[in-house]
Amino acid sequence: MAQQEVMVSQYMFNQLFLNPAYAGSHPYMSGSLLHRSQWLQVEGAPRTSMMAVDAPLLNGKMGAGLSVVHDQIGVSRDLDIAGHYAYHLRLSPESKLALGLRAGVSVYSARLSQLNYWDANDQVFQGDITNKPVGKFGFGVYWYDLHSYVGLSVPTIHATDKGLVQNVNGAVTNYFTQHYYLHAGHVFNLNESFDLKPSTMVRFTPAAPVEADINCNVLYRSRIWLGLGYRTGDALVGMLEYQVNPMLRIGYAYDMSTSRLRTYTSGSHEVMLGLDFGKEPIRIRSPRYF
Repeated sequence: MAQQEVMVSQYMFNQLFLNPAYAGSHPYMSGSLLHRSQWLQVEGAPRTSMMAVDAPLLNGKMGAGLSVVHDQIGVSRDLDIAGHYAYHLRLSPESKLALGLRAGVSVYSARLSQLNYWDANDQVFQGDITNKPVGKFGFGVYWYDLHSYVGLSVPTIHATDKGLVQNVNGAVTNYFTQHYYLHAGHVFNLNESFDLKPSTMVRFTPAAPVEADINCNVLYRSRIWLGLGYRTGDALVGMLEYQVNPMLRIGYAYDMSTSRLRTYTSGSHEVMLGLDFGKEPIRIRSPRYF
């Protein structure tokens, strides 16, 4: 009855985790490392570590990427390894439309024996799930130019997870469900020192409420991003990113819970390291907006 896909706050700086069509959208190879500790002081709260790298192919006509995500929630562990492919269609001298495919495998584990339950004969809890491989396939579209982007994606359209869990009647059912992401942003060049980037993302999955992020980031002299965001029904988000040099970026985000959970947690912390393996003149003339 809740979201299954990973959720991070700094997704706007590397959207490969959300949308496979993002692969190759820059004229250079790009990578990122991210770790998120969610809801500190809450036992079993999510802990997520992510790695992604993507690059353009054939003079930007195609893109390819690789992502590795380890997600830990309660007694469950999920290691997701996926390849991403995108085909970029030029619509105008400055804009492109990319179509992307995602294919990978999740290695899923659940230590059900560590749960507290009262029915000792309940078959659902008789054995742990250990390193169960699950194939996953997804799709996305992504339109972008130098200052704007709009994307729509379903990271997991289909998962080969029949038999991963059983319901109380013993019938085989699917575990993973579809999650739909709509994300968009635009950069306004205010003057020589400041750029303003509002962005949003809407998440939808059946049987859970629709959730939306509303963000606004300010870029100072192409070096420092400062941002604030609001996640409906969940948290206020503060973000900071610093462009150390043309190739290296570091970022931090703090989520302050606004739901009833705020009584039990001091919030969520997230750190990110980004690497852009491009030529320095290109990086200076064209700041990394998203």
